Amino acid sequence: MSTRPNKPIRRFDIFAEYRKQDEQSSGIRADEAKGYGLWVAKVVAARKFGRMRERGTISAEDKNRRRRKWHVLSGERQTDKLFDHEIVERMGAEFYRDVFEPAVRAAREQGLLYEAIRDRLRRRWKPAATD
Repeated sequence: MSTRPNKPIRRFDIFAEYRKQDEQSSGIRADEAKGYGLWVAKVVAARKFGRMRERGTISAEDKNRRRRKWHVLSGERQTDKLFDHEIVERMGAEFYRDVFEPAVRAAREQGLLYEAIRDRLRRRWKPAATD
């Protein structure tokens, strides 16, 4: 079992996984939950860094997108496969499966909010300092 990720874990990774698990716990299928987790993490990040309009009126196009299986950002569907590529492959599939996903799940089962775990979990997996 790999105890270290291939790349540093970002708050973005934890938020996307946390939201994915939220969706799954409310009965959403795993593939759709992955796509939703990725989409909402990107929307929040874009708003935080001023790359997306703030909340306002919802356009007809936005309403139609909500009825589809996949949310779309910049013309790209936010799918389970994209989640796997941008999050799972980045940290390593073995690390994701054996360490990351279970750690986020355990924190959620303890009733911890994202804000309470995002930095604590990341510190656990910091790359070792090299001399």
